Amino acid sequence: MSLFGGALGRVVRSGVGRRRVQTVVIAVATMMAVASAVVAGSLMVAAAAPFDKAFKKQRGSHITAQFDPAKASAADLTRTGKLPGVAASAGPYPSTSVRLVDRAGFPLPSLALVGRSSPDGAVDRVDLKSGRWAQKPGEIVLDASFEGPAIGIGAPMKTSEAKDAATLSIVGFAVSASKTADAWAAPAQVEALASQGHPVTRQMLYRFDSASTKQQIVAERKNLAASVGSGALLGTQSWLDTKRAADQGAAATVPFVMAFGALGIVMSVIIVSSVISGAVGTSLRRIGILKAIGFTPREVVRAYVAQALIPAVVGIALGVVLGNVLAVPLLADTESVYGGVSLSVAWWVDVAVPAVTLVVVGIAALIPALRAGRLRTVEAIAVGRAPRTGRGQWAHRAMGMLPLPRPVTYGLATPFTHPVRTLAMLLAVAFGTVAATFAVGLTSSLNAIGSSQDPENRAAVTVTTTRAIEVAPPPPPPVGGDAGDPPPPGGDAGPPPVQDSAPSTVKKPKVADSAKVRAAVTSQPGVESYYGKTETEVAVAGVSGSIQASLYEGDARAGSYEMLSGHWITGKGQVVVPTRFLERTSTKLGDTVRVTYEKETANLRIVGESFDTSGSQLAIHADMADFKSAEPSTFLVETKSGVSADEYARKVAAVVQPLGGDATTTTEEGQDGVILIMAAMAVLLTLMLIIVAGLGVLNSVVLDTRERIHDLGVCKAIGMSPRQTLSLVLASVAVIGVMGGVIGVPVGYALHSVVMPVMGRAVGTTLPSLVLDVYGPFRLLLLGLGGVVIAMLGALVPAGWAARARTATALRTE
Repeated sequence: MSLFGGALGRVVRSGVGRRRVQTVVIAVATMMAVASAVVAGSLMVAAAAPFDKAFKKQRGSHITAQFDPAKASAADLTRTGKLPGVAASAGPYPSTSVRLVDRAGFPLPSLALVGRSSPDGAVDRVDLKSGRWAQKPGEIVLDASFEGPAIGIGAPMKTSEAKDAATLSIVGFAVSASKTADAWAAPAQVEALASQGHPVTRQMLYRFDSASTKQQIVAERKNLAASVGSGALLGTQSWLDTKRAADQGAAATVPFVMAFGALGIVMSVIIVSSVISGAVGTSLRRIGILKAIGFTPREVVRAYVAQALIPAVVGIALGVVLGNVLAVPLLADTESVYGGVSLSVAWWVDVAVPAVTLVVVGIAALIPALRAGRLRTVEAIAVGRAPRTGRGQWAHRAMGMLPLPRPVTYGLATPFTHPVRTLAMLLAVAFGTVAATFAVGLTSSLNAIGSSQDPENRAAVTVTTTRAIEVAPPPPPPVGGDAGDPPPPGGDAGPPPVQDSAPSTVKKPKVADSAKVRAAVTSQPGVESYYGKTETEVAVAGVSGSIQASLYEGDARAGSYEMLSGHWITGKGQVVVPTRFLERTSTKLGDTVRVTYEKETANLRIVGESFDTSGSQLAIHADMADFKSAEPSTFLVETKSGVSADEYARKVAAVVQPLGGDATTTTEEGQDGVILIMAAMAVLLTLMLIIVAGLGVLNSVVLDTRERIHDLGVCKAIGMSPRQTLSLVLASVAVIGVMGGVIGVPVGYALHSVVMPVMGRAVGTTLPSLVLDVYGPFRLLLLGLGGVVIAMLGALVPAGWAARARTATALRTE
């Protein structure tokens, strides 16, 4: 029995060693499929894992609501916790927006500060990660994401940049899975801040019996609004949107990686089946000899399945490694809800994916192997030694009537000799074309997204009110020096710069008067249009955390984002928000939101829905006139036709630089890191699929060439040149390449139109036509020709081998 096992092992090893092309094809195909599946599986796990566990553990808030204390009393808010459908409630808690400044004078983003006497409660049991809870005025607990070398337990934080601002001491760091606040303090502390000009609202936290869908959340929000006075409900935050924000790091990449993974798996099945089927078809005599010397049909089947599984196992192992490597940059962008811990590939993904792939490959190899096992011994030996005749003769006669050279018509008819092998080759080329078409569309859409998210690059000249200047560093204060000495030039504008051991100068920002910069912009000839803009942070009632706000002065249509609905801001009292903002606040076009900038509050009406992919950070666009203290930090200028932007920038710079500003021509910025990672991964996966498709063609052409080497020798003997032999072999795949392109381009186009909207929904937005309509007729034509290129490249090596083969050697070979 051991001798028999050894003989079977030698047959398997011999088959793997002799068919090196087929071995490589199977290994690469399975590697591609496994790598894509590992990445997709790990991203799906990352998109579902940490938030749900933390939310359940903390009894997270389904709806976080902000109320106007002037229109709803504490008793009124307490009664809302007894409404039908409310499972639990907590509050009311006083809340406000505050911008803390650290000991170096560096301001933090605007924080949602909530007054709570303890981290526990019926809803949102905040997890204290370090330190203790704030117990008295003058103490504050920050979200754990702020903890770092410069901000730790005991660090003092001022409540504003004013000299007489109150100082709070950090006593702890905590995490709220519901993201109900960025900081917590004693209720008395929040009330005290109200007297310093910070508007205070009342926060209520609710858990409901049914809150798993957006429709249920909207219905509960309507009930809350109806239970209090008109206008009392300022805003709400849904746990579904918080969950989506926590999951977005991986969610956007899952759809396109799954698409590539599916393509890879299907292509692997096709190619493995084709390889084993071809191996059976070209080894009939060998199969007959094996049976003649005592191999049973079951052992023949095992031998041919093993010849597929050995390279498949190698490919699977390499695919697991490659998939883990590819998943690292994507998972690094997806942080757990506990504050910045990077996720890793789940162990069971690395086990399940290879196991499933091995089963799929085994089944794909089993079907043609069973055919080998059913062959009769005498029939296999006789058929294996005799040349095949008759198949495809009609095709040769039909192609012979074409006005083309005979080697070309001979090659065009060759695919009809082996229809099953030709079908496998056609599918491989088609899938390669699908991958190329999808990847071109995907990268074009990603580039369009990146360009649309930076409208400032459309302006010809950018004029700023701030310029970094070099000044001498302040001398160290003498012992017993005068404490009232003036500060160094430039003032304190943030944390101290990193200096060498003996610096000669330091960089400090010098800020110009925006009115003087504006005058310099308009006084120079050649201005077609301009607008002012500043980037800042604001607080929106009902939303925890700071909101990135772009405030515009003048006609800012040139700097508008792509609109999904509504219109761009045209004056005071208007705000444009992204889809994510509407979903998170359960608002719609026409609704009013309360926005606070520093100490100014304005009620703004939502007039437009913009296309925005700024991640979990919410953003709004409003008119600068709504906030009197806001000043433009940048002026974006469009010059008239025929006016040199460089010359205009030089003239303006000469005026504003002495004031502290600067003027430069606009330069293109690099793409966002996530977009670059996704585009690079799409290119890599596409190249792998194209290589697999080319190897599939190579394998089929090698089999065809070996089978017809005797016929080629006859053709060479009667005068066929090496160039004609080359054209014969290449012509045999030309039609397959054309058909593969005709099939693959529409399928790739359709795949792009399905996957891109899913990716958009994963990050909380719909996609405009600018992102979706990226294919032009000329581009589609070139992609169609890509099928021919894949087929030709795959056939080039065996075609060259056939052209170089000597006539005598070819005639002796059967």
